Amino acid sequence: MPPPPGARNPSPRRGHAIPIPPAAARSPGGGTHPSTPAAARNPGEQRSLHPSTPSERTNPAMQDIILAALPFPQFDPVAIQFGPIAIRWYALSYVVGIWGAFKFIKRMNLYATPYGKGGHVTNDQIDGFVSWAILGILIGGRLGYVLFYNLPYFIENPTKIIAIWEGGMSFHGGFIGTVLALLYYERSKLGLRLFRFTDRMAVGAPIGLGLGRLANFINGELYGRETDVAWAFIFPSSAAPRHPSQLYEAFLEGVVLLCVMWYLCRFHRMLRKRGLASAVLLIGYGAARFTVEFVREPDPQLGFLFSGATMGQLLSTPMILLGLGIIYARWQAKQAR
Repeated sequence: MPPPPGARNPSPRRGHAIPIPPAAARSPGGGTHPSTPAAARNPGEQRSLHPSTPSERTNPAMQDIILAALPFPQFDPVAIQFGPIAIRWYALSYVVGIWGAFKFIKRMNLYATPYGKGGHVTNDQIDGFVSWAILGILIGGRLGYVLFYNLPYFIENPTKIIAIWEGGMSFHGGFIGTVLALLYYERSKLGLRLFRFTDRMAVGAPIGLGLGRLANFINGELYGRETDVAWAFIFPSSAAPRHPSQLYEAFLEGVVLLCVMWYLCRFHRMLRKRGLASAVLLIGYGAARFTVEFVREPDPQLGFLFSGATMGQLLSTPMILLGLGIIYARWQAKQAR
């Protein structure tokens, strides 16, 4: 999952620009960054809409684009305040997302039949995984951000690895952490075969994904690339109109994927078909994230990578392939019977 709020945080943040001295462009981790803008590093990238020169600032067309952009709502970063205790939007999205996901999972579990001897999953077993899910999300999400997005910085500042309150979380890392926790819980605690418990968890994941992206939007982080579309926003840390890519992801990864899960569970008894729900999550999230990355601003410390792809696209591709592989394996097993 993405990082918690804190745009004023001095540590490097995904979705926020990192100041680079013009003479010796250095990253916070010590690695060098090209001093040329992103558009110059990627010839196919759209020309910047930010009026950085006098001619651009006085260009009527440019002024029209900026004036037509939607102003970003002034959200209070604190969602709930109890005296000295402040609960921020991103923390609230975690709490509500996990609670909502497990409520939905238990509802969908009603449409599943026992997988045979020892294969039935009870609500008590589902509730028993809550603490494991939280550990997998937090530990995996943090280590994923460290390894995938800012390793040079954390090599030079190892004490910052545990500073999770300063922001910096990765969905793909959280996904790996949760899968490892699932495999341990499923085999060691419940003694079930692969996917019998994992499939249940997969159907509720879109709730947490969608709420997490809404929190990203409220925090004004992880926004999209510069654009002139009518629904562009000017985010607090950017002077140029940008795609609200957080809302695109909230709709695709959250609303659409949740509706697909509900429909397949309710009308096609998806949870009776071992591995299918996990495959749908892998393909659905991977495809949604890969698509939105075309309009999402790349991480400033990484930029564009292999063949102009972003880190999000490179990490989502194996998810799609793994999901397709699960479906193909199911089809082969069915053909063999």
